[in-house]
Amino acid sequence: MSRIGSRKLTIPNGVTVEVNENIATVKSSKGTLTLNIDPLVKVEITENEVSTNVVKETKRANVVVGTMNALLKNMIEGVNTGFTKNLEIVGVGYRFNVQGNKISINAGFSHPVERTCPEGITVTLVNANEISLTGIDKQKVSEFAAKIREIRSPEPYKGKGIRYKGEHIRRKEGKKAAK
Repeated sequence: MSRIGSRKLTIPNGVTVEVNENIATVKSSKGTLTLNIDPLVKVEITENEVSTNVVKETKRANVVVGTMNALLKNMIEGVNTGFTKNLEIVGVGYRFNVQGNKISINAGFSHPVERTCPEGITVTLVNANEISLTGIDKQKVSEFAAKIREIRSPEPYKGKGIRYKGEHIRRKEGKKAAK
């Protein structure tokens, strides 16, 4: 069994974890998340701990048990504290604009690009060049942040584009002057 699959997850106060047949449900005041558990994995809940075990020792089961443990950990952390992704935009005239659940992005195109936020994700405008995406589902938050970044990926020569906050963009030198 994998090392990640054998770790025990502690359940914080205010969070409840239930397993009915092959569906795990994690609830708190922030929301509810559900997960379909693979039949090769057995989830056991004690007083304030969750553990994952293999039903039958196979190669696929050893792989899946670590994945299920990591997904359960992300669900518990999500409903307890939530997840945040910060995006920043770099370039002359590049900016974000948030109106309700719509994001309008000026990224050097002839028109602003608009994206609608999925349900469960809130977008806050930190300033014209930075937005913050928050939600309880790590996969949804990360996927939506990647879709926004994909609109204008940072280019290696001037570094212009949309990037994650604190992301290092490897820069290229460009053409050399003729001698």
